[in-house]
Amino acid sequence: MNQETSMKQETSMKIGIIGAGFVGRAIAKLGIGAGHQVMLSNSRGVQTLFSLRPMLGCEIGSVEEAIAFGDIVVIAVPLSAIQQLPAALLAGKAVMDAVNYYPERDGHIAELDSHQITTSEMLAQQLPQARITKAFNAIPMTDLEADGLPAGNAHRRALPLAGDDSTGKQHVIQLYDQFGFDSVDAGALAEGWRFERGMPAYCVRMTAAELKQTLAEAVLPG
Repeated sequence: MNQETSMKQETSMKIGIIGAGFVGRAIAKLGIGAGHQVMLSNSRGVQTLFSLRPMLGCEIGSVEEAIAFGDIVVIAVPLSAIQQLPAALLAGKAVMDAVNYYPERDGHIAELDSHQITTSEMLAQQLPQARITKAFNAIPMTDLEADGLPAGNAHRRALPLAGDDSTGKQHVIQLYDQFGFDSVDAGALAEGWRFERGMPAYCVRMTAAELKQTLAEAVLPG
């Protein structure tokens, strides 16, 4: 066993993913490449995912099975679907929130339009006992798969995260690094607005220093 294989095994996680669209599939592909075990699920049933097992090398299952499988659970569904998530099963789980708000898809939500609440805080209302970290929402999935660079590269892209759970944040930082990205912690979950859709840090390629400054200087519209 070589050192790289040993390190992968030592840091290996089980990742359950709810949502098998672009986001779920990209995270699954990269997670498997980094030595993790991954199960993809969606609300439409396991039979709709049968081609992904040979394509990605992941497990497939129901939403309930993916939650039970995962040391961490990635939520990669439209914002309009979060009310369907099984809150009781996600209680106590480390959850990565990759959800974004698109009014043209999700319908207008007054609390979000007026910036009274963040998307992650809205998810936390639905999952009050989950340990939520906002992550993976501020990069196009084509870039997530293509832009990773080794640690220490001066041009390495940085990705933001926010959350109240230190262990959940460490999981995110580990995955970002393994996928080829630096991390910038924006602070508590309530600070997730700093890299939501429409903000200067959203889906813009930046180094860690640039992203840190952009997040700090962010101002809510209006």
